[in-house]
Parts: sequence; structure tokens; C-alpha cells
Amino acid sequence: MCLAIPVRVVEILQDARAVVDVGGIRKSIDCSLVGDVTLDEYVVVHVGFAIGRIDPEEAARTLALFAQMSEAEKAKMEATSA
Repeated sequence: MCLAIPVRVVEILQDARAVVDVGGIRKSIDCSLVGDVTLDEYVVVHVGFAIGRIDPEEAARTLALFAQMSEAEKAKMEATSA
């Protein structure tokens, strides 16, 4: 199974690279597959490569769903370990 995550561009680097932020974690990614990116733009990342652009509203909805899934998994783990 593959997972692509929406992330916000926080810094533009040289050679088609950018620094992105998701949940306070920053990472350098390759943007050569989507072309020039701009600051505060959201892109979808898979294994270190931006594979598409995404609008901020859709990014927020997707990240909120990921957060809900994480909380549900935590609750499930706590319930089974009690």
C-alpha cells in the first residue's frame, strides 16, 4: 500500500528541491516531477518526491482525516492494552 501526504512548502532550495513541513516535521523533498513550487503551496509527497499540487482546503481536510485516524488507532491500542 502506498501513502502520499499533503505538505506545505516552507523553503525553496536549488536543483528542484524544497523544504516542506507537516505537523512540525521539516524535510527536504524533490520537486522535479511537479515543476516550480512556491512558498506556502501544498504538494502531495510520496517517498521524498512531490507528485502533485493540492489546494490548501483539500490539504487541511486530508490532514484532519489523518489526525482522526491516528487518534482512533491510539484509542484502540489503549483499549486493548487495558
